[in-house]
Amino acid sequence: MIKTIIEFIGLLCIIAVILGYPLMLLWNWLIPELFHLPTISFWQAIGLNILSSILFNHSTIKNN
Repeated sequence: MIKTIIEFIGLLCIIAVILGYPLMLLWNWLIPELFHLPTISFWQAIGLNILSSILFNHSTIKNN
């Protein structure tokens, strides 16, 4: 049971790095130059991923 929990937490960390780091790099490369907005940190990129998944998650919408 504990091994499963540790593996799950490790998997979440890997997913966070896979999703957060490229977003941070793209944001810091494009957005400050195009729109004169500030750069973001890794943790802010993770937060943007979570926020966008909450706002734009279409799996909860059922099409009848």
